Amino acid sequence: MLMRLCIIWLMTDLSLVVRALDEAGYRLTSPRRALASIVAGIDGPFTAARVVDEVRERGLHVGRATVFRTIDALERAGAIERIDLPSGDHAYVGCAPAHHHHVVCSACGRTAEVADGDLAALIGRIGRRTGYRIEDHRLEIFGLCPTCVATAMDEAR
Repeated sequence: MLMRLCIIWLMTDLSLVVRALDEAGYRLTSPRRALASIVAGIDGPFTAARVVDEVRERGLHVGRATVFRTIDALERAGAIERIDLPSGDHAYVGCAPAHHHHVVCSACGRTAEVADGDLAALIGRIGRRTGYRIEDHRLEIFGLCPTCVATAMDEAR
């Protein structure tokens, strides 16, 4: 397992999203391009329902099934990643293609990407100790982002 540098990347560049689909071998149909544009314009976590709402608000003729299939394609292409929220719901965030983990704000949902760091060594030890051949792992850390911490401190005064 390789250690990777920490990359903070917000999904704001449509060309990165389209390139991820193209490189993964997906046809760049008009609906996929339209949905890629919507996803690229979202700052922070989003749900499939939010994308469906955006499609309706923009008056696009894209069905719900196409939205869900395109989100699945974007996830498989590595352009977005599913995260599980503290509520038990899940959402998606734009991601760098390198292996990383997420820190998710429990209050506002803002996310940050963090590199594997020493976690790769820990995963190796867990594999050796349990006899499992670890194939993959995912870690989400929940807490308050600096903005929400500051807001909470201001409200406490």
